[in-house]
Parts: sequence; structure tokens; C-alpha cells
Amino acid sequence: MTVRNTVAYAIEQAESAAREGQQQVSLHLVAVASTRAVDPDAQTELGQAKDLLDRIEVWLDEDLGADPPSNLDIELGVIGADRYLFSPGDYADAILAYADEHSIERVVLDPEFNPGGTTPMLRPLEVELVRGDIEVETAPVERPARSTALARAATLPKYLAIFGASYLFYLLLSSYKPLDFLTGAITATIVTALLAPIAFSRQPSLTRIPRQLARLAVYVPYLLKEIAVANLEIAYVVLHPSLPIDPKMVELEAAIWGDGAVTTLANSITLTPGTLTVSVSQQAFDIHSLTGSAREDLFDGGLERAVRFVFYGREAAAIPSPRERGQGDDDGTIESDIGDPEVADDD
Repeated sequence: MTVRNTVAYAIEQAESAAREGQQQVSLHLVAVASTRAVDPDAQTELGQAKDLLDRIEVWLDEDLGADPPSNLDIELGVIGADRYLFSPGDYADAILAYADEHSIERVVLDPEFNPGGTTPMLRPLEVELVRGDIEVETAPVERPARSTALARAATLPKYLAIFGASYLFYLLLSSYKPLDFLTGAITATIVTALLAPIAFSRQPSLTRIPRQLARLAVYVPYLLKEIAVANLEIAYVVLHPSLPIDPKMVELEAAIWGDGAVTTLANSITLTPGTLTVSVSQQAFDIHSLTGSAREDLFDGGLERAVRFVFYGREAAAIPSPRERGQGDDDGTIESDIGDPEVADDD
């Protein structure tokens, strides 16, 4: 209901400005995509955005009537599908870039628009948007007085995914006695009933998740091997009399998207001794590296390919490494010197 009222408010404001003046007035009604166009689930989510725009077209006809102002231009579209949107700042960047491209002077937000899905945003989108030189307001529409909704429809895929994960985790911590199987089922049922309405920002796929879990089982031994090799390299550096470290901050533009893939790569980098993920924005990873060999391994792209294999399949792993894409040279260094060796041994 707030979307309908927000559209009506925006149309009213634009129509009023057009009828009062002779200059051309442009009204852009856009939906911000929550997925990249190359995401495996993009067709579904972008299709939902298109369905919303189709409804908005009907509302436009209802609100403007048969005699719209001749100096009022209206455009509808989806923005943000060309980038990975993670934080409120990322969504604000997409909106501000569109506004700058089309010389937009005013942004009106639906009061219940929450790019975080089921997760409340710690930093409101309005706060991020004030970075731009445009007027930002929330549509003054009536709505129920409530905080960000945490619950979404609990579907069968959600129930099955949460029950399976909870039951498996319970059994991993048990002694595999007959009673454990029963108490595990009861515990998983309770967890499922409590968490199903609020878990997942998107509907899980019962066909995709098993494939990803199977590939994850292959990825874990690979990651453990990388951790073991990196441990030996760092042990050599620490035990060497001259302590040959070369700490630097570097930026990695990874060819991955989606919360799960980004989180997996960021944590894998941190778990591998010699590298530490400091921050992530869209696909840009700021990484502290302790040695030159750690940076070499990072830009060789082994971890990136492995994570792509887990989330997107075998064919997706066959891509050029970050080095082959032009990364890993001195231009990728954020800082050439982190500090004295004595304070750089946290890795």
C-alpha cells in the first residue's frame, strides 16, 4: 500500500510542477534491483521488479487521467542490476549515479523501502543519500506504526532448508545414540518453527542448495590444504632471523556476487594465514597481506575460482585470474608500508 501511495504522491508533485510552469518536468519511477543481472536468481527477482513497474504503469493511467501535461515526461526502469549491492551505501551510490546521469534534483522514497530485505539496516538509506547534491524526502503517506518487518512468508523450501541445517548441526555435536536422533528432530523442529519466518533474504532453492553443498564438500579440503601451506610459509617467515615480511594493503576486485559467495571468499581469505580481509564493498575487497608470496597467491585467483565453483558451478570457475585481469601490480596497493615489523605480526 505504501508503494501505491508513494507513486501517487510523486505523480501529484510532478504534475503540479508541470502545470504551474512551462519548463519540461521529468518523473522517473524506478525500482532498485537487489540482484545483479548475472546472478543465477536474477531472472526471478528482475521479473518481480518488472511486474511492479507494470502495475505502476496502470497507476499512472489512473492518476494522470486522459489529459496529462504535455511538458511532463515519465520514465520507468530498474537500476542497480549492473553492480553488486551490499550495504546502504551501495544502494545510495546506485541511486545517486542514476540521479546524476539524468540530472534529477529530487528523490522521493517509499517509507517502507528496505534494501536489506529481512535485515534491518543499521544506517538508514536517507543518511547515505545526503552525500549527493539532491533533495531527499520520504513520501508523506499513511502507514501502520511499526518498525522494520522481520518476518516473511515461511515457505516449504525455507522449512526444509532450516530443518535440514539444524538437524545436521545437532547430529554433528551428538554421540549418535538413538535418543540423539529423536531429540535432534525435536530441536530442529522447534528451531524451524521459530526461524522460518525470518530466515533468508530470498527464497532458497531445493535444487540449487544440494548442488552447492556437494561442491562445498569438495571446497573444504582444498581450503584446508591452502591453510596448511600458508601456515608453513608464515612459520618460515616468523622463524627466519631477518623476519622477511612485506606488509601491504591491497585491493582485490573479485568476480563474485551474492551475500553467500562474498562472505565465503572474505572468510576464506582471513582463515588463510598471511592475509586478512579488512573490508568489503560491492566486489572490492580491502586485504592486508603480510608477505609478497601471500599477495602472489591471492592474485593468482585460486580461492576466487574455488568459491565460484561452489556457488556457480564448474564452468564458472574457468575464468582469468585477477592477475590476468590486470590486478596485482603496484596500482593495486592501497598502502605501500603498513608500519614497523614489530606491529605487523597479527596475521
